[in-house]
Amino acid sequence: MSDCIFCKIISGEIPASKVYEDDQVLAFLDITQVTKGHTLVVPKEHYRNVLDMDKDAASTLFSVVPTIARQLKEKLGASGLNIVNNNEEAAGQTVFHTHIHLLPRFNNQDGLSIQFKANDPDFPALAQLAQDLYLGE
Repeated sequence: MSDCIFCKIISGEIPASKVYEDDQVLAFLDITQVTKGHTLVVPKEHYRNVLDMDKDAASTLFSVVPTIARQLKEKLGASGLNIVNNNEEAAGQTVFHTHIHLLPRFNNQDGLSIQFKANDPDFPALAQLAQDLYLGE
């Protein structure tokens, strides 16, 4: 897509600080550096988000994430790492080219807070929801 910033990075039109590249995937440092080493992993083919990807394209993208994540953690001396993928505006997606955020963590002293609200479990409701959503055979 001609107006996609990530497509422009992939084509070389816009420079990026690359940390990984193969025929189908590019990983580069996010310019915002939410945490030190904040990296974006993107498919070279344009997809709006994971919801638009087929199984093979998604598998190719996600298959390199563990290798890149381990490298970031090891080289930066991080104590942990968040892997984040936002799909659609309601989920926080702001660049509409599939991408995975790798966020190295440094003993919670890095200014980033990701918290989930815990709810009391309603086991019958969970069972019904699981039945409604079940994708197996």
